[in-house]
Amino acid sequence: MTKRYRVVGIGNAIVDVLAQTDDTFLDLMGIEKGIMQLVERDRGELLYGAMQDRTQAPGGSVGNTIAGLGNLGLGAAFIGRVRDDALGRFFARSLTLEGTDFPNPPVAGAELPTSRSMIFVTPDGERSMNTYLGISADLGPDDVADDVAGQADYLFLEGYLFDKDKGKEAFGKAARACHAGGGKAGIALSDPFCVDRHRNDFRRLVTQEMDYVIGNQHEWQALYQTEDLEAALGQARGECPVVVCTRSGADVILLRGDERADVPVHRVAPVDATGAGDQFAAGFLYGLATGQALKVAGRMGCIAAAEVISHFGARPERDVKALFRAEGLI
Repeated sequence: MTKRYRVVGIGNAIVDVLAQTDDTFLDLMGIEKGIMQLVERDRGELLYGAMQDRTQAPGGSVGNTIAGLGNLGLGAAFIGRVRDDALGRFFARSLTLEGTDFPNPPVAGAELPTSRSMIFVTPDGERSMNTYLGISADLGPDDVADDVAGQADYLFLEGYLFDKDKGKEAFGKAARACHAGGGKAGIALSDPFCVDRHRNDFRRLVTQEMDYVIGNQHEWQALYQTEDLEAALGQARGECPVVVCTRSGADVILLRGDERADVPVHRVAPVDATGAGDQFAAGFLYGLATGQALKVAGRMGCIAAAEVISHFGARPERDVKALFRAEGLI
């Protein structure tokens, strides 16, 4: 019998390599602070070699979300592409150990190596990410098994995949399989530059294909080309069944039809902001998949995000479900 999944993610399979550093080092290496930059292979190898006391963890935006759902005990799988090299085997093994299925075996003899993101974290908690996409950017429809995407209650897609046509095709195939199997498909808008690059595609997705969309304030404003957030969200509400807008440190806004929930964020001083949005998505999707009220799902997202920014790294370290319980949410 084919296995049914509560959530299946599809995105870039990236190993995060983290190191603590200071602003002087960033200036010396020409690293732009606080943003994600794509780098070529040579630059990636140079930065990797310059990292001191590095730690590694399986990453990628949706990969982090799916790992968070594994931490919460939901049956989850991740569709991604890694090479059969040390980092690729590490990625596959780590996901399996976290309770997440990784149905795509590492690719032997591939030309490109497994993707990695060199993340430099400064004492203020800001992360400067330098991502070499490698083999994950070659994800295509052949990597999407219908008996995985088609068995998802919820499918979660990564906007970054739209940077390549094969990624778009993989995305479309996964969404069709999910809908055919009775599931709901959604997307993370990923970042404002990603939205600017693919605005027409994303507008079509929001209007025609997605059952839920998660973005931050800047991504929604970029999508609808307005500085007026309420105007952007009003338009989104008319086009998509469930709309989620995070606003770093301010209330999260959730819209479903005529329903609106504003969820307050309890501010905590970030140790490392890596993965906050990814874990918000994990908590929110957990709430959605277990039939919680919209406001409760939003609250779950905020709790999961607060946990991950309280320590170094993009994956939860504490039992997030126990945190939900402590707040009386489950």
